[in-house]
Amino acid sequence: MKEEKPEGITVKKEKDFSEWYQQVVLKGGLAEYSAVKGCMIIKPLGYAIWENIQAYFNARLKELKVQNVYFPLFIPESFFRKEAEHAAGFKPEVAWGESEGERLAIRPTSETIMYDAFAKWIRSWRDLPLRINQWCNIVRWETKATRLFLRTREFLWHEGHCVYATEKECEAETLLYLKEYQKLCEEQLAIPVLPGKKTESEKFAGAVYTLSVEGLMPDGRILQLGTSHNLGQGFANAFGIGFLGRDGKKQTPWQNSWGFSTRLIGAIAMMHGDDKGLVLPPMIAPQQICIIPIFFKENKAEILKKAREVAKTLQKFRTLLDESEDYTPGWKFNEYELRGVPLRIEIGPKDIKQKQVVLVRRDTGKKEIVKERDLAKRTEQILADIQKSLYNKAKKFLNSSIVEAKNFREVERAIKEKKIALANWCGSNCEEKVKQLAAKSINMPLSQNTKGTCALCGKAARFKVYLAKSY
Repeated sequence: MKEEKPEGITVKKEKDFSEWYQQVVLKGGLAEYSAVKGCMIIKPLGYAIWENIQAYFNARLKELKVQNVYFPLFIPESFFRKEAEHAAGFKPEVAWGESEGERLAIRPTSETIMYDAFAKWIRSWRDLPLRINQWCNIVRWETKATRLFLRTREFLWHEGHCVYATEKECEAETLLYLKEYQKLCEEQLAIPVLPGKKTESEKFAGAVYTLSVEGLMPDGRILQLGTSHNLGQGFANAFGIGFLGRDGKKQTPWQNSWGFSTRLIGAIAMMHGDDKGLVLPPMIAPQQICIIPIFFKENKAEILKKAREVAKTLQKFRTLLDESEDYTPGWKFNEYELRGVPLRIEIGPKDIKQKQVVLVRRDTGKKEIVKERDLAKRTEQILADIQKSLYNKAKKFLNSSIVEAKNFREVERAIKEKKIALANWCGSNCEEKVKQLAAKSINMPLSQNTKGTCALCGKAARFKVYLAKSY
């Protein structure tokens, strides 16, 4: 058996967050850098988390009557030109190829190629609402340094696209999908978010407005975790999407699009990880439990038999039994802590005699001796408590980081202290002033009741807005 510990995290989260994050992702086995500049390889653990996110969200999509499809990776340049604002917004990020005389964009997003098809699919009010989704890869030609899961040239995402007969339906479901993202982040990933509406300068290119959910990471920067865009009728007009209404007259539909990406995996690592490595919320952890038998030659058969019985008792959970003899139990303890498995179960000779096991929580390190007869029930309770505790800890951090700022000096102080400034705003281009602080507007709370003056210019305020540094 190998006695040495697995190579652990060598920097403290509080001292060098950027280096700590990179080590957690690499050493925790989520991803690694590719030979292709700007791209990453998602490793089995990272992809298993993505599969769990997909499984949860696909079930929600079926409930919402959204159907999965797949469209080509390549998009004709002529499609982009049909919606000028959209084309201009994505111009710096598009990678191009060429075929039969026309440039082809490598998919940065799929509105244009989908909506060309929608114009053929939709004929009457009976075809609406049309709700589709695709899981796919995206290419955006980043020139900045690669940050695994946060900034790469290629990444995975889902994108939903819907068409409605009325503006009211479109607005209601644009908000609905945002709430689904909030539920995903908070209930599955244990990450509290700020739902809100993007300012005009930050909205999606071609949208009437954009809604988003934003998470505050432990380094004081905001990470956008999902967006939902009301596209109005702009794309429908550009692509000739129309339908015969119930009154027999030609009408123009309303559209939205919405999505999240593998950036969520990076958010999980940043939010919950510690100086030992990953800490995965039980709801999305590929293995919720790891069982480590502690044995010697003389009691190996007996202890392995008991470990297998325990694994069978816990088969309703995602349970891993590590029977390997290549590494010591101590090495395994450190390895599974590095990989973030929520709950460890230790079984040794003493435990068999006492008809008990030892449970060790990944989030707190707390050990608890549990009798075999109580194991299944207690395991369920502990996993639920880990999920709740991770969320509550993150929520407490978010709440304590939001500061009311009445003027620019207070905005500046909040951002300098790595907090979120909640400020009155007039709605004009004075928002640009925040960029002097290497920060920006994040979004505006969905519920608005604003009085007083703008914290940035002193004019009458129309909105409340979150201001912070971001990724």
